[in-house]
Amino acid sequence: MSAAHVVLLVANVVFATSYTVTRIALVDIPPITLGLARSLVGAVALGLWAAPAMTRRRIAPADHVRMALMGLVGFAAAFGFSHWGLARSTASNAALLITVEPTSIILLSPVLLGERLSRREALGAALALVGAVVVVINGVPGFTQAIAPHWRGDLLLVLGGLAYGGYSLLGRDVLVRHPVLVVTAYSILWGSAAMVPLAALEWSHGERAVWTASAIGATLYLGLVITALGYATWNWCLERLGASRVAIFVNLQPLVGALLGVWWLSEPLTGFTVAGGLLILTGLHLTVKARPKE
Repeated sequence: MSAAHVVLLVANVVFATSYTVTRIALVDIPPITLGLARSLVGAVALGLWAAPAMTRRRIAPADHVRMALMGLVGFAAAFGFSHWGLARSTASNAALLITVEPTSIILLSPVLLGERLSRREALGAALALVGAVVVVINGVPGFTQAIAPHWRGDLLLVLGGLAYGGYSLLGRDVLVRHPVLVVTAYSILWGSAAMVPLAALEWSHGERAVWTASAIGATLYLGLVITALGYATWNWCLERLGASRVAIFVNLQPLVGALLGVWWLSEPLTGFTVAGGLLILTGLHLTVKARPKE
């Protein structure tokens, strides 16, 4: 297993914690304000980290446009839709519906990026996706009872998953020409700028943040670990493995989310969770062992 695969495994386990932490933060912080706050924390951290490379690097206008689009889609739109969705749905549904992201990447990367999975990788992707769906079914025992009350929030979460997928598809090409930290830093700066007027509109409508200890702690965790370190790590893996391959590993997040529920919330460990987890792990094993086919 390569270093990129190991990093990707660990990163998706960490990403799976973000849904619960975000749900906690949304108790005291409005959705867009939270998105802006975590983006600003991440931008400061990444800006300090990437400053030397950013000052030395000449970037063509077309690449600046691409990084601006990455910021608009992968930060402003993704954080907006996912936070609005979480405020109207549940953290469990958010972890389950993240499967929209890898599905969109796997389906679109051959068309937009010319990436092709080998037969073994395609089988691994299919098994991982089926496994994630099995875990989702476990979380939705009665369709009308589990989904219908949150359908507005779940729809926003689906749009958020598509936005996260769009970030990877937009970023793959520009990461070939520029360092990971530079691309990530510029994209988060553009995303933060795009959220400022939306946060101001939220403020004008009386939606104000209450900066409790839990809200501050959650924002710092989301900004430093999930946003700054997480996006930089994701782009590092994206540069080395390609969009369609990193997408397969996102299917770990529903499994980890379900297991966190068993551990933190004493929820039952069911056969669906075990079966889905085995399928996901088998699919990831096939993906790691397969030879890339460009």
